[in-house]
This record gives sequence, C-alpha cells and structure tokens, in this order.
Amino acid sequence: MAKPEPPKTGPSPSPTTAVVSDPLPATSTPPPATLWRTIWKECRRDQLVMAAATFLVAIYGVMLLSGFIAPYTAHFSDRDLAYIPPTPIFVVKDHRPAWPYVVPYKRVFDAETYNVGFEPDYSRHYPIRLFYSGGAYRLFNLIPTTIHLFGVDEPGRLFVLGTDQNGHDNFSRLLIGSVPSLTIGFLALLVVFPIGLVYGGASGYFGGRVDNLMMRLAEIIMSIPQFYLLIALAALLPSDINSTLRFALIVIILAFIGWAGLSRVIRGMVLSIKEQEYVEAAEALGASSLWVIWRHLIPQTATYAIVAVTLGVPGYLLAESALSFLGLGIQQPDASWGNMLSEAQNLSNIIYRPWLLMGPGLLIFFTILSFNVLGDKLRDVLDPKSQRTA
Repeated sequence: MAKPEPPKTGPSPSPTTAVVSDPLPATSTPPPATLWRTIWKECRRDQLVMAAATFLVAIYGVMLLSGFIAPYTAHFSDRDLAYIPPTPIFVVKDHRPAWPYVVPYKRVFDAETYNVGFEPDYSRHYPIRLFYSGGAYRLFNLIPTTIHLFGVDEPGRLFVLGTDQNGHDNFSRLLIGSVPSLTIGFLALLVVFPIGLVYGGASGYFGGRVDNLMMRLAEIIMSIPQFYLLIALAALLPSDINSTLRFALIVIILAFIGWAGLSRVIRGMVLSIKEQEYVEAAEALGASSLWVIWRHLIPQTATYAIVAVTLGVPGYLLAESALSFLGLGIQQPDASWGNMLSEAQNLSNIIYRPWLLMGPGLLIFFTILSFNVLGDKLRDVLDPKSQRTA
C-alpha cells in the first residue's frame, strides 16, 4: 500500500505581511432633511405657491420702505386738488425721447353739465427726480429723513393714483397704510398663540375637571359673535385717542376673541400626545408638569402652529379692514387699506373715480389670497393626513 504523500509546505508567510483588500469607495450620505428644507423643497415645485410667496415677500418689503418709496407723507393734503385723476407720466417731448416728466392739471368748467373737471396743462413740465428731498418721515419708523425715492419740484404734483376728497395722494397713503394693515395680523397672533398654546396644552395635559372647566370657558368666548363684539368694543373707544393707541386696542380686541378656537385644537392634540411613551418616561423620571408641557407637548404642535399662523393672518387683516371701512378702526387722517376703501360707500366714486378703490381693494384681495394659497400648501406638507387621496 502506498503511503500518502505529505502535504507540500511552502515558505510560511512573513508575520509582517498581510493581505489588504481594496477599501470600499467612500459614499457621502445626504444630510437629513430638516423641517424648513422639506417645506422649501415641496413649495418650490408649485408655481402658484411660489407666486404667492413672492408677492408676500415683495409687499412686505415695500411696507418696510413705504415712507421712502412714497413721494408724499400720509398727511400731505392739497384741498384745491381734490379728486384729481392719476397724473400721466410722459417720456416723449417734442417728438424725442425725454426723461420722465409730468404736467399739472388745471380746473375746467363744463357749461353743458355744470361740472368742474380737470385737464392737463401742457404748457408746464416738471421732471421726475430720483432721491428727492420732500416731506419729513422716519425710515423704518426710526431714522428721521426727508429723502424719497422720487418726486417733482414745487409747484408740480405727482399723483400716481390720483387724490381723494381731501387732496391726499392715494399712492403714498396706499404704501404707508400698508403698515397697520399688514402688521396687525402678526401682532395679534403674537398675543393669541402663546395664550392658546399654553391654555390648550394645560387643559389637555391635566384633563378631568380642570379640562372641563377650561374648555367651558373657551366655549363661552367662542360663542360670542366676533364681528359684532368688534363693532361694539371699537365703538366704545374714545374718538380723541391717537392712532397708535387705537391700533394697539384693536390688536388687543382681536387677540381676545382669537385664542379660544386655537386652544381647543391644541387641547385635542395634547390629549393624544400625552399618551406617548416619551411623555410617560419624563413623568416617571420626576419631570414637572410645566416642563413636560413646555418641553414635550407644545413642540409637537409646532407644525399645526405654522399652518395656523399662515391661515390666521388674513382673518385679522380682513377684520381690521372691515372695522376701518365702517369707521371704527384706523381713523382719518391716518391711513390704512380699510379706511381708504371706505370711499366705496359713495356710489359716485365707484362710477367716476375707480382709482380710489382699485388700489386698496386689489391689495387686500391678493394679500388674503396669497396667504391662503401658502397656508394650504403648508398644511399639505406638514400634515400629510390632510392631503386628499387621489
């Protein structure tokens, strides 16, 4: 029988020699999507949402620079030029291109209708000047200055959107009046949301009799007719108070009737969130009730709060406009979109002077529409359960 050959052994590998395989190619992991990155990614795909967001950014940018862009101050008045139509701007002179200029209006009497009207006086020309030194105002409500973006020398007048019955420049008042109209919603929400979040969060967290008592109080406030309450409270305001105080009181009134509905929604969300394991773990570790509410419960309602803010601003804008339209909000000679729109109460203005109404009416319409479009999109992005299934 042949003996099996012993296995052949070669030189043993050196202890310092090791077989090293090629490393795997490094792969870069994308950063986790944050809340704001997700919102931006979804919103930029929708052209309508981007148009609404662009309009809101533009209108609030103009609001911040309203005193600079406006050729006149809000209180500028020339009663001899009441109900002047929009001033035409010319760029051709003697059949040649020229720097933009305006011509004044002169009064004319129609012997057939016995009406006094205005027609351009082409014998005088006033060039439009950039960075014109005009009426004094405060840039950003802080820096005193007299520099305006454009204007014309005296005695020329530049009324881009005509004048009202008191000879106020509608274009300037439209810009300056955007400040109370566009800020009142955010100021009211600064009061409404802390109250609504804390009140609703505490009610849902403690439950039982505390929840029952707190919600009954919220329901009592919600049962009050809001618009009629606004009219009643605004009518009780003294007529001689200044515009700033009246504006602050209107904000407080709007906030007083706005927090109850928010608190009920937050309460319902907290009732569900407080059953989560991390909340029970925090309680087991001895966390105080206030810490649990502030640290674990209220942050979970942030997505709803963002949507509610976006959808809540138009309501306050509309409420302020309605109050001012009825003469119970911002009063003349101070400007807001609502009291400018009050000119629509005169039928002759609607027929013969549409420039008085088109500016504030269109801006209110497009601002509210833009907020609603943006709010609906945010609701779909932040709350997928609300999306309609195809």
